[in-house]
Parts: sequence; structure tokens; C-alpha cells
Amino acid sequence: MADQLVLPFGVEPSHTRETFIAAPCNEAALAFVERWPDWPQKPVALYGPAGAGKTHLAAIWAVQSGARRAPASQLAPALAEDGITALVVEDMDDEPPTFARDAALISLFDRPGVWLLLTGRQAPALWPVAIPDLASRLAALVALPVWAPDDTLLSALVRKHFADRQLDVSDAVTWRIVTHVERTPAAVAAFVAGADRKALAQKRAITDRLIVEYLDSGQGPDTRS
Repeated sequence: MADQLVLPFGVEPSHTRETFIAAPCNEAALAFVERWPDWPQKPVALYGPAGAGKTHLAAIWAVQSGARRAPASQLAPALAEDGITALVVEDMDDEPPTFARDAALISLFDRPGVWLLLTGRQAPALWPVAIPDLASRLAALVALPVWAPDDTLLSALVRKHFADRQLDVSDAVTWRIVTHVERTPAAVAAFVAGADRKALAQKRAITDRLIVEYLDSGQGPDTRS
């Protein structure tokens, strides 16, 4: 399919199992999520950098388990007492911990019928805590990493971000981004969003020339030679 002009629609990333990009760097985490409820313990964790696929995996598990989802910063004892049987707690190390958050987590850990999936950027043993007793519990979690980039996954990630914007791009565009943008999920996502805005503003298609111009302008995220 040829390049298409960018349309001014909101971007709604797809977080279905069908749109998840499976690769060697995340296959263990994906397999673990899909084997639920055959988990060795009810609280488990996923960790990796922003944009690595933790939210996507958590969404897949939430569909399987009927889990509710909440950012760690909004966790409170009242939520822990709300008859929850499955819960995704996201971004455990994005904000400073609070006593209320940690008290809620300890309460959930102590309830044998509750399934928990926690996510963060670093391994759980490195997540900050406000209640010291929680640290040893986090360190003991089964924890799956979800990122170690290679060209195949980065290329698929570029295409997915454009597909979320109803765009199909050429192999040249994909390779230009993979070989010139910082090799992190967050940088790829930010670059695609910026190129999308440039194309929209100039009423142009996403072409290799447009990508080169965006790279040369210095307006995009950090790039590499």
C-alpha cells in the first residue's frame, strides 16, 4: 500500500493480543501472561523501559483474567478492600511511594484469592517503598523483563505506531527510523508522533524524504548516526 496523507484523528493504540509484537526479547513474558492461571504465585511483575510493551501485556492479561487496572500512584487501602480478585498495578517506580500505596499492596499480597500483575521500569527489587516490609516481598516476585531491542522488533514497532495512526509506510521509511533514532521504545514512539505532526502540518505523505528532513531539522527526539 502506498504512503497515505496523515489525517487529524486521535491516536488510539491497539492493545489486543493480535497486535502484540512477539519477539525473542518479550516471548518469555508473553508466554507467562498467556499461561495464566497456571502461575507459580499470584503476584508477579513485568519490567522494562517506557514503551516496551508492559501496558500491552497487562491489557492482554486483564482481558483473560477480568482484572481491574490502576496506576500505583492511585492505589489506596479502600481499593484493596473492594472485593477485587485480579488487579493490574502499573508504573510502580514512576512516582515516589506513599504509605497508602504500600499498605494497599501489602493487604492485597496477604489475600490468597487475589491475582496481581505489577509493572515498572526497573526490576521489582529496585522499586522504592515507603513501608520497609514491602521491599522483601517485591524482591521475591517472579519478574519478567520485556525489552532487549533488535532491528526486527524495532521495525515492527515503527510500523505498529504508524498503523495506530491509520498509516502504512514504506520499508525505506521504516529502516531510516530504525537506523537513525535512539534504540528505545519511547524514542521510537516520540519520533513517529513528531513525523506524523510534521506530515499533517505540511499536508504531506510520510515518505523517506520527509523523515530525512525531520531528522535534519533537529526538532525530533535524540538521534544517532
